[in-house]
Amino acid sequence: MKLDKNVVRQWATLLSILAAFFTNVLANISPINGLTIGEISNEIFKDVLITPKSYAFAIWGLIYLGLISLGVYQAFPKNRNNDYLQKIGYYLVISSLAQIVWVFLFLSRLFVLSTVAMVAILIPLVLVYLELNISLKYRAKQHKWLVNFPISVYFAWITVATILNVASALYWIEWNGFGLSDVVWTTIMIIVAAIVGIFIRVTRQDKVYCGVFIWALVAIMMRHLDTLPIAVTSGICAFILGAMIFLNFREKIEYK
Repeated sequence: MKLDKNVVRQWATLLSILAAFFTNVLANISPINGLTIGEISNEIFKDVLITPKSYAFAIWGLIYLGLISLGVYQAFPKNRNNDYLQKIGYYLVISSLAQIVWVFLFLSRLFVLSTVAMVAILIPLVLVYLELNISLKYRAKQHKWLVNFPISVYFAWITVATILNVASALYWIEWNGFGLSDVVWTTIMIIVAAIVGIFIRVTRQDKVYCGVFIWALVAIMMRHLDTLPIAVTSGICAFILGAMIFLNFREKIEYK
């Protein structure tokens, strides 16, 4: 009996998301080399200044709640031949498998290779984000909340995580930063992150993506209240993104 390719895609997507989720759970319960991901960040990379305050990583709960909901929703038999859901393809499968690889590399302290794995998570998310035209076209509520929302949150946080992973890898190899101080480089990276958020806000009108960036920037600010350049830069960038969301929301209300 020949399997329907859409059924294979549906189950591959759901199972890969669940596999990534349980890998992360196990990594915190019984980590390789004795340290969890959070403990490595707090101990080995405590001097990486762009790392946000620990509470920021609680967003993973929202991410996996959204991804598992997406995985279950797209696996329903009635959605087997849904044109919109078919566009997801195997992008989330690739991203989830790369997430599993990243966990093992990071826990094994292969931090440079973990950056490669992080990019491998990011690229499929960029592609599925573009393929689904997220935020550019009207979608039914179930697609908006069960597909677009989880992908936007995940994509945004992985964008932030990629910047953090690169900074951590450079710290690990003791890169000298071309003679610039850690504070200067952190300020530059915060500005770059904000530019990415602004670009997505302007070109895609994606409030969810920007909201995740605001979450990260505020958490960076809260961690560095005693380091004025970092606190001010991250605070201003978060304010700009927040203002862009608010002004657009206000315009829509007035237009209605």
